[in-house]
Amino acid sequence: MAAEALTQGGSTPARSNLTPAVRSIINCYENENAGVKGNLVRMLNTGALAGTGKMVILPVDQGFEHGPARSFAVNPEGYDPHYHYQLAIDSGCNAYAAPLGSLQAGADTFAGQIPTILKYNSANSLASSNDDPIQAITGSIQDALELGCSAVGFTIYPGSDNQFEMFEQVRDMIRQAKDVGLPSVVWSYARGAGISKDGETAMDVIAYAAHMACLLGAHIVKVKLPSAHLEQKEAKKAFEENNIDISTQAARVKEVVRSCFNGRRIVVFSGGAAKGADAVFQDAKDILEGGGNGSIIGRNSFQREKGDALEMLGKIMDIYKG
Repeated sequence: MAAEALTQGGSTPARSNLTPAVRSIINCYENENAGVKGNLVRMLNTGALAGTGKMVILPVDQGFEHGPARSFAVNPEGYDPHYHYQLAIDSGCNAYAAPLGSLQAGADTFAGQIPTILKYNSANSLASSNDDPIQAITGSIQDALELGCSAVGFTIYPGSDNQFEMFEQVRDMIRQAKDVGLPSVVWSYARGAGISKDGETAMDVIAYAAHMACLLGAHIVKVKLPSAHLEQKEAKKAFEENNIDISTQAARVKEVVRSCFNGRRIVVFSGGAAKGADAVFQDAKDILEGGGNGSIIGRNSFQREKGDALEMLGKIMDIYKG
């Protein structure tokens, strides 16, 4: 949705090189400083989708989350962080997101070639229980500044017994990042003892998790694509009484976008576990039709041979270009 253009000389970045699509997005970020807006513009104006208002981000935090063999053995080049930097550049991604060590490993070689997002907290699969998941803080604002990052990223787990601690952490981190002109990307994944496995991707739960990320101050929200399942009894009643259409994946994307301040925040959708290219393309078509801003595709990119990954990502970019 297009907000009125801001007047020249305010805290907004220079407008001369902004397309209408990018200007419409940036105008929605009221009460943000020039640094935050400038870095959002940098990501939106990078790569194959520059100027379209759409984004494809390469995230590679799966080594922390799942371990190196599960993440990279299928495509051994992925053990090298330089491979992921180069994949993001060659494919025309808007940004590359990774934990501290991965970004440090290629910081000099790839300086200025791709916007980077420091993934600020991480979990791992060695934890004894998934009933009360939480993530450890694994980076700092100083790290992001030294690396020349364009944004920082965090994960929260709505539904976890530790959710309130995580909300307080992420809110403090967003404030700290804003103070130095960095926008924040929030991975909002509902998990916990009170949520069923189907509930983790339920329509009502995904929309709720996305909305909470916005309320915490996220500039970019990342969630999973929702299913048609409705987890909460009262939410199911609200969906049914108000005739909210969730019959197709595109309709469900539209409802998530509406939950992100009626489209006033950038929302991108996870690619999920590795799957066939046709399914990945259909996801992109549904995200586009539903008004989402794009995809953040990890395993479906770097677990493919590089030529296949570049071909697949190129087709996704073409879909988002319309």
